[in-house]
Amino acid sequence: MARSMSLGMLAVLAVAAAPMPAVAQAQIPYRWANVTVGAGGYAPGIVFSPAERGLAYLRTDMGGAYRWDAAAARWVPLQDGNVVSSYMGIESIAPDPHDPAVVTMAAGMGANAPAAILRSENRGATWTVTPVPFAMGGNEAGRGLGERLAVDPNRTTTLFFGSRHDGLWRSDDSGAHWTKLTAFPVAGLGKPAPRQTHGGVAFVLCDPSSGTPGAASRRIWAGVADPGAVHLYRSEDGGATWVAVAGPGPEMLAVKAAIAADGTLYVGYATGIGQSDALDGAVWRFTPEGRGQAITPPDHREGGILGVAVAASAPGTVAISTLDRYKLGDTLWLSRDGGAHWDDLGPRSRRDITASPFLLHEGKGADFGHWITGLAIDPFDAGHIAYTTGATVYATGAAGQASVAWAPWVRGIEQTAIITLISPTGGAHLVSGFGDLAGFVHDDFAVSPQPSFANPYLSNTNTLDYAGGKPRVIVRSGSLYANRPRDASLGRSEDGGRSWVPVKVPAMGNPPARADLNGEAAISVSADGGTMLVGTPEPLRTRDGGKSWLRVEGLPGSTRATADKVDPARFYAVSDTRILGSRDGGAHFVPLAGRGLPADLSAARIRNREQQSTLVASPFAAGELWLKLGGQLWRSTDGGESFRPVSGALQVELFGLGKGQGRDPALYAVGTMDGLRAVWRSDDLGKHWQRINDDRHQWGLRFRVISGDPRIAGRVYLGTDGRGLFYGDPAGETK
Repeated sequence: MARSMSLGMLAVLAVAAAPMPAVAQAQIPYRWANVTVGAGGYAPGIVFSPAERGLAYLRTDMGGAYRWDAAAARWVPLQDGNVVSSYMGIESIAPDPHDPAVVTMAAGMGANAPAAILRSENRGATWTVTPVPFAMGGNEAGRGLGERLAVDPNRTTTLFFGSRHDGLWRSDDSGAHWTKLTAFPVAGLGKPAPRQTHGGVAFVLCDPSSGTPGAASRRIWAGVADPGAVHLYRSEDGGATWVAVAGPGPEMLAVKAAIAADGTLYVGYATGIGQSDALDGAVWRFTPEGRGQAITPPDHREGGILGVAVAASAPGTVAISTLDRYKLGDTLWLSRDGGAHWDDLGPRSRRDITASPFLLHEGKGADFGHWITGLAIDPFDAGHIAYTTGATVYATGAAGQASVAWAPWVRGIEQTAIITLISPTGGAHLVSGFGDLAGFVHDDFAVSPQPSFANPYLSNTNTLDYAGGKPRVIVRSGSLYANRPRDASLGRSEDGGRSWVPVKVPAMGNPPARADLNGEAAISVSADGGTMLVGTPEPLRTRDGGKSWLRVEGLPGSTRATADKVDPARFYAVSDTRILGSRDGGAHFVPLAGRGLPADLSAARIRNREQQSTLVASPFAAGELWLKLGGQLWRSTDGGESFRPVSGALQVELFGLGKGQGRDPALYAVGTMDGLRAVWRSDDLGKHWQRINDDRHQWGLRFRVISGDPRIAGRVYLGTDGRGLFYGDPAGETK
């Protein structure tokens, strides 16, 4: 009774924390679509439905879940209508073993974020959400463990969930209520310290051979990935009591498992929970009675085993995959005799990455992949195997052939974090800056673009700018993975982002050192493309492409400058107290009058290198500036001499400009009005706002950047944190 009351209280709290109902707002119907890249992020797990051929589910760490629609031959996102950010991190997913319409998920980003069990009876079209008292970690280390969520195949209303911090839980009403199994020997380590996590109960499996339809399975297996002497437990009475099962030793954590139809259990072990600490591992096979045998491939030698799958249609067929096999390269082994002999598929694999050319990795060629934790064999076709990586999903239908052909299985998946974007006044309509994937020039929104952000290659693009009067000139700043050497973090393109040259500033200070290599220094370019300003601790400018540099006078150190998009002589910036401007091509900055603005401008300060600029120059008129100060927008039409507030009742988080219906620009914003957090458009300089997303297009409300198109009225670009890059057009219009 106490448990049910606590769950009810959690449900009330969840409702209280949800967005308030909106006062009726005029809404413009919009048609939204992803700009195609093709996956791009980490999908920790993939599972096939045993109830229907051609049905599969994919879970991602911050972009929600997907279902494979075999008839449409594409992945369908299942949580675009969700408004709770944390629920986009999927900890585990479990299709019903008998009813293909039913699927259950465990959702929650991290230890201090909301967590819930989501259940659907229509293949994920709609969900019943049950907040739960145990924390999850769908975006934490170890998110490739599992599966933590198990449906009893003999009584599908019974579910088990292995939590990270609070032991093992059970529900007997399809996930509506949960009870902690206090008899389970591992109670959990409790909430972790900040920036840390636990492996906890890494997987739960019910042995279908230990029960009969309608009667619960008696044999339950559970693996533990916390430090300790024992990492595998077995119950013979449906979870009432448990016994320890000996394995490879206390240093090996039980991280992944699969169970065959005859009750044989295969367990993958690792010395860490991932994603980058599983330096060694092993594979064991256990009889239903718990007798174990090591079956690790003899040529394994490095990395954990974070992928384990069995073939329902081919007894004895089992596949495993590695994680963190840095020296030898990650791979996948296949056995057809229960692990007695293994076939390494890596050396005889080939890949066709036409669908996702970014997998070329700077032109070096597509490798087997990294962060391989999701591995599945189609229960209806043992030759059809899929596995997930930190960047894509690979699949083959030829696992038994001499040459194994793999290709990205990603149509419909867009799981990336967009840091920045621009829509220039000429050339491609959209140029993006991504996390991990650098960025792209998008000529065709329906086709994954060719990678071009090299020389320098930077894993993250933090800022982009273009010359308003010469839009094929684009500059960018970025950062690289911490363990990678770098020679430049700035680049310049003369052909709209298709090729680049590095921009390097000279060493300064005592002792002299380069101040532009950590990705913190933003770069901007004048309207004619002739001048570049770099926001180093001592700001610098160049008029000859970086051959020589001059100090900028009057601009505070590490300040991002905004170039006027029409007048090449003008640059602007904002300090804690003043709007600053230059009329001599960035050589000197002086305070501008800024009449109408508050005295304190510190809310407009750029606080991190990935933040969208708070000071934006209009591409349509010289001297037209837009400033976001806290949640308020201000407009200047006289080069910063005076400003007036323009956003009205809308509390603005992100904003951008686009072509309007007349002379004035259209405004696009992410913000809140009348309790409704949404995407908005204004056609009258902020006097009135209309919502342009709807309840089916929420994407967890995880937004990073927004901009209109200066050449297409009504077109908006929206970058999310996990669901990729979108473009929107007014419904009924063809662009």
